[in-house]
Amino acid sequence: MGPAGSPSRCRRASRSATRDGEASSSGISCAAAPGALACVGLGGAGSRGRSGRAGPGWVGSGLRRRRVARARLPRGLGASPAVGVRRLPALSCPLPVKKTPGRWVFWCSWVALQMCVYCSLTRSQQEASVKVFDSGAIRGVGLVVVFFPRPFVCLNCDLHMEGQIWFLPRSLQLSSFQAYKLRVTHLYQLKQHSILVSVGEDEEGINPLVKVWNLEKRDGGNPLCTRIFPAIPGNKPTVVSCLTVHENLNFMAIGFADGSVVLTKGDITRDRHSKTQILHEGSYPVTGLAFRQSGKTTHLFVVTTENIQSYMLSVKDYPHLELDTHGCGLRCSSLSDPSQDLQFIVAGNDCVYLYQPDERGPCFAFEGQKLIVHWYRGYLIIVSKDRKTSPKSEFAGNEAQNSDKQVLNIYDLCNKFIAYSSIFDDIVDVLAEWGSLYVLTRDGKIHVLQEKDTQTKLEMLFRKNLFEMAINLAKSHHLDSDGLSEIFRQYGDHLYNKGNHDGAIQQYIRTIGKLEPSYVIRKFLDAQRIHNLTAYLQTLHLQSLANADHTTLLLNCYTKLKDSSKLEEFIKTSESEVHFDVETAIKVLRQAGYYSHAVYLAEKHAHHEWYLKIQLEDIKNYQEALCYIGKLPFDQAESNMKRYGKILMHHVPNETTELLKILCTDYRPSGDNEGPGMLEGKKANSEEFIPVFANNSRELKAFLEHMTEVQADSPQGVYDTLLELRLQNWAHEQDEQIKEKLHNEALTLLKSGRFKTVFDKALVLCQMHNFKDGVLYLYEQGKLFQQIMHYHMQNEQYKKVIEVCELYGDQEACLWEQALGYFARKEEDCKEYIAAVLKHIESKNLMPPLLVVQTLAHNSTATLSVIKDYLVNKLQKQSRQIEQDEQRIQKYREETTRIRQEIEELKASPKIFQKTKCSICTSALELPSVHFLCGHSFHQHCFESYSESDSECPTCMPENRKVMDMIRAQEQKRDLHDQFQHQVG
Repeated sequence: MGPAGSPSRCRRASRSATRDGEASSSGISCAAAPGALACVGLGGAGSRGRSGRAGPGWVGSGLRRRRVARARLPRGLGASPAVGVRRLPALSCPLPVKKTPGRWVFWCSWVALQMCVYCSLTRSQQEASVKVFDSGAIRGVGLVVVFFPRPFVCLNCDLHMEGQIWFLPRSLQLSSFQAYKLRVTHLYQLKQHSILVSVGEDEEGINPLVKVWNLEKRDGGNPLCTRIFPAIPGNKPTVVSCLTVHENLNFMAIGFADGSVVLTKGDITRDRHSKTQILHEGSYPVTGLAFRQSGKTTHLFVVTTENIQSYMLSVKDYPHLELDTHGCGLRCSSLSDPSQDLQFIVAGNDCVYLYQPDERGPCFAFEGQKLIVHWYRGYLIIVSKDRKTSPKSEFAGNEAQNSDKQVLNIYDLCNKFIAYSSIFDDIVDVLAEWGSLYVLTRDGKIHVLQEKDTQTKLEMLFRKNLFEMAINLAKSHHLDSDGLSEIFRQYGDHLYNKGNHDGAIQQYIRTIGKLEPSYVIRKFLDAQRIHNLTAYLQTLHLQSLANADHTTLLLNCYTKLKDSSKLEEFIKTSESEVHFDVETAIKVLRQAGYYSHAVYLAEKHAHHEWYLKIQLEDIKNYQEALCYIGKLPFDQAESNMKRYGKILMHHVPNETTELLKILCTDYRPSGDNEGPGMLEGKKANSEEFIPVFANNSRELKAFLEHMTEVQADSPQGVYDTLLELRLQNWAHEQDEQIKEKLHNEALTLLKSGRFKTVFDKALVLCQMHNFKDGVLYLYEQGKLFQQIMHYHMQNEQYKKVIEVCELYGDQEACLWEQALGYFARKEEDCKEYIAAVLKHIESKNLMPPLLVVQTLAHNSTATLSVIKDYLVNKLQKQSRQIEQDEQRIQKYREETTRIRQEIEELKASPKIFQKTKCSICTSALELPSVHFLCGHSFHQHCFESYSESDSECPTCMPENRKVMDMIRAQEQKRDLHDQFQHQVG
């Protein structure tokens, strides 16, 4: 906001702003709300666009005024009022850094870009604007204009000193109400409330009045005035120079030309709830005020023509701090938005300064005398004088312009470029509303600047190859990662085509995660660019986005470059920072001959199989491999010993055997130092490791003997293999003493009882090695008595044959028969052995006499005397047997006769039962009772308890069953003729 004086003062202020930094009560005041940037001309369909001029090459801050390179805008806007886009060359300037007392000065290279579109209005809008601004009454008259954050603009036309406030909606249909009788000098519209604060005069020579209007409430069709109070510091009348109101409606500050600042604290809409006091007094006119709210802290910036001060309003007594010893003119200060940390902007004739409440910030050197400063959506808007002779502006009149021009520059401080620059004639103010910037000129025209969309801006920058600026712009507009990645890709392609491969790869690296890596890799496969490819692949791995192929390629790059330090750095990352496929890396390193690196990687990441494979097949370090296996967990140690045991046994047999002994008994990893309370060790199946000792019989024997000693329940295969080894050693041993020892060891092993389930296998082993004692022992254990006797028969050991018959004849009677047949076939004199066999056959009645005679008939040396005693004894025995049989027959006949007589008696005569006692319990008989014809009597309850059948006597039943069994046996043998013939023979 700024004051508006008389018409003459207004005209004088429009021609030249405050000279040499002095404050002036005249001028045009305006407060603008944020909007968008674009350009719409209201000058009519006949207005022809002309080339504008790029703003000054924007440089960093500095105290001294410096002339900066300028560039003219090319002609790009057509004659018609349709939309046109201008192409501007980039502005560049040197980049020196200069330090001045108390402040750093940065001279930067800035680019001027037309980031706005020049558009035409509809015919009705043009007619409306002509009607309003070309009426003659408006031209050259002081205006106070406020754009509301609502669908209308509030302005004051000081025509004929009527003191009206006008509302201008988007349709440009004006309306007004009478606010003051004389004139309106200042307006301030709050952004977040429908509150309008105005300063004006009702009478000449009377102090100005401050009125607070509620635009939502009406009083007779006009906005409701909620408060009126005089604008005067103390008792001395003076001119109001500026006005600002806090958005929370609790603070209002009014600046005066005499250097005073009046602060109203409390509810500014009501008299009773607010307090007014003089906050600042000075000798220089106040030219700018601004509230800054940060959390719960409120500051008020006060700028005069000679100094800048900051007041802390959240603390009692309002402490203040002088920030600088120079000030600015009216309308040359503004407050930035949070993108610039709410800094207070002060535009001097030399530089634009930024301030924090407690310190000075950076400053920027711009060319030209500053007339108006605004802040809009991250853009700094500066209207300055341009006294140089320049071409016609697109917004200037048709006559040649030799008078002073006004340059409108819109700066993007974050991205370091000039968003828009053009020359105007006599700018009244620059306002922001409805998403646009509106430029009011003294010729009664209003021009609209509309900001181009982000994509259009980026395309402009792409065409100019300003990729760094495009990146900054995209970031400031919060473009998504996909959009940024595409910019990085285009930037990389641009640098690659220019031959700047180092710079290109840095941009491609920024696309990782969005751009397919193969797109980049294909560009850098040339041997001369391998270091660039290495850098890209390294970053790809660091972001854990690499696959096995990328790891292979990166390691190949290291090996091609012979960069061992980078290779070690890559593979020696911590476990949590591994960003590559370890197995692939090991394969590539092994293939390239970097065995030590491959072994390190395999050991670190527990790729045991690869570690052992490299140690055994490439490095040939068998001892180290064996020690490594001894440190592994049980399952992995077991599997690797099965896989590599033969190789290790061949080169380090003793150490391998010892490890196998531990593995199969009580294995604990060699690095496991848990103390006496550690977990019980595991043990492997020793039988599964026997093939490891294929060509090491000595170590195998030691291993097997150790297993049988410490682990009695070892698998059967251990004992089988040990038996075979002992039999082999026994069979090939020449020393008698050692042979005897080995004989005893083998026999002891056989007698250990471990071969019952594998009897046949042990027997075959003993037979293969002609281990006689073992064979006989196994025959005995297997009860193969005939095989034992046949073994002695084959060796013609007659006494052994007789001993076998004596030992096992009771278990297998046919041994005597086979012995008799064996001796009968011998032509030698075997009478002694035949007699011994016949004696036993006779005692046991093993063979019929006729069969004995037939067997001995084949022996030519056996005479009748040999079997004389046998035959005599046999006949005598049979005679005695016949006599006994005849006696038994006679007995049975008599018994049969007796029984038949009893049967007849029972059939013919009655049976008298005279038993007085029960045959079971021996108690006196009582009715009811049960009587049998055999003479036994029972109590009924005793009979039911003990009888198995209702028709049989319990007492006679056992004997009767024996008889019945004999009868059944005789009936079964009735048809066994062969057996009968054998017994008769």
